[in-house]
Amino acid sequence: MEPENQTGVAEFLLLGLSEDPEWQPLLFGLFLTMYLVTVLGNLLIILAISSDPHLHTPMYFFLSHLAFTDICFSTTTIPKMLANIQRQSKSISYTGCLTQVGSVLFFAGLENFLLAAMACDRYVAICHPLRYTVIMNPHLCGLLVLFSLSISMADALLHSLMVLRLSFCTDLEIPHFFCELAQVIKLACSDTLINNILVYLVTSILGGVPLLGIIFSYIQIFSSTLKMSSAGGKYKAFSTCGSHLSVVSLFYGTAFGVYISSAVSHSSKDTASVSVMYAVVPPMLNPFIYSLRNKDMKGALKKLI
Repeated sequence: MEPENQTGVAEFLLLGLSEDPEWQPLLFGLFLTMYLVTVLGNLLIILAISSDPHLHTPMYFFLSHLAFTDICFSTTTIPKMLANIQRQSKSISYTGCLTQVGSVLFFAGLENFLLAAMACDRYVAICHPLRYTVIMNPHLCGLLVLFSLSISMADALLHSLMVLRLSFCTDLEIPHFFCELAQVIKLACSDTLINNILVYLVTSILGGVPLLGIIFSYIQIFSSTLKMSSAGGKYKAFSTCGSHLSVVSLFYGTAFGVYISSAVSHSSKDTASVSVMYAVVPPMLNPFIYSLRNKDMKGALKKLI
């Protein structure tokens, strides 16, 4: 198969985490378990929030959207990997690969903005408690989610359309378990300067602005909390932020870990292995973080079960 441009590309090959046949059953079992835990855990979060009127607040409104995003994020990558292992195949169609690129960008971007919206919610709740219900009204919460959806969709469409203009030659092997944008761009035999500039520029803006917003929110929260006279008030303020701060640390920590790993390591296999940490692990652990560290969620889940 030697296509000269994108119109002639029939399929790409996803090399996965290992090409050793002995590892395939173990990988299949491991990723199937992680996927089922992710879907079940996040689905329980959504059902618990929707069934308990006490949880119909801005914080849990954003949390339910985050849980749904985590389910979709995992669904864009893991089922295809499991299907390939089961069929003993590595192929993914050109359309499927492009769809996967766009979907991963969309849901990763959406999670990024939702975490920023949740930080904003905690900032208003702790720093402006008397005005909380006025500021964080349903209209504003809906607008924040709609804004997150719109920006994430625009980002995904931009990069997907830019990939369409690339030409691909003989090397169509992706050393990854899903079609990652950076890996697809590396396979192109046409000029990728504009694509690479867009990747760095858009990632810096859409990744940096929400992160700066989260950092600003927590600086204000810590500053306001330290001014509280009662130890009980400080504990309550920190406890309401603990779960969100843990999720933020997990999301951005793993993302930075993958970036540093790819910059230091020249092995594509190592980068693919580390990518599991941000593509699979955070969506799986988020329900545990929120259910184990939150009394309201524990109560709602007990009622639901």
